Amino acid sequence: MSIKVFINGAGGKMGQEAVTAVQAHDTLELVGQGHRGDDLSQAIKDSGAEVVVDLTAASVARDNAQIIIESGAHPVIGTSGLLPKDVQFLQELAAAKSLGGIIAPNFSIGAVLMMQYARDAMAHFSNAEIIELHHDEKQDAPSGTAIKTAEMMAQNRKLTPKQINSKEAIPGARGGNMQDIPIHSVRLPGLVAHQSVIFGGHYETLTIRHDSLHRKSFMPGICLCCEKVIGLKELVYGLEHIL
Repeated sequence: MSIKVFINGAGGKMGQEAVTAVQAHDTLELVGQGHRGDDLSQAIKDSGAEVVVDLTAASVARDNAQIIIESGAHPVIGTSGLLPKDVQFLQELAAAKSLGGIIAPNFSIGAVLMMQYARDAMAHFSNAEIIELHHDEKQDAPSGTAIKTAEMMAQNRKLTPKQINSKEAIPGARGGNMQDIPIHSVRLPGLVAHQSVIFGGHYETLTIRHDSLHRKSFMPGICLCCEKVIGLKELVYGLEHIL
């Protein structure tokens, strides 16, 4: 029996790819598409969707996720821009309804592995920095992937970070700082989604890098989430929880 899927943000570049991927999938059925200006709550109700994939904009990420949860559908949130406090709020909202879902900062299998490898490496290095590169239409910085990576790394840190005192001749040159891990964001035409995590040690460095060369790279992860989310009992943060 097919899982009924509604895609919100179906007119965007990611949304268009997701529509094609779900339509081609054996166990998924596309029952609706949401666009800017639609009444999302009513559209979900009318479609009878079991799963709603949100691929919209950072400015409406939290509101859309809340609407999806309150509608009773399983949320698959791929929209970037959610902060840790937003994730916690949505997890509590889903828990109150005993509803399973997933917030995925990145749907790419390779990106998730990159994040896990970075987490493992952090146990052996005192200092690391993240450089994330995205297309020029991405609204938020840093990316959700970079934030999630820094969180995972900080949780597995075993060594005290060496204090690096660099005077910024130009404010912001050292990037943003998240739990003593600098994050640098690049936005340029021609890019899709890329991230490097650079570790510094005793006369050595280690670089872990992932590149998404086309938005099609995210589609296997989206379809996997739509299949697995039905069986979840909580709202999880990160694709690694269902791999």
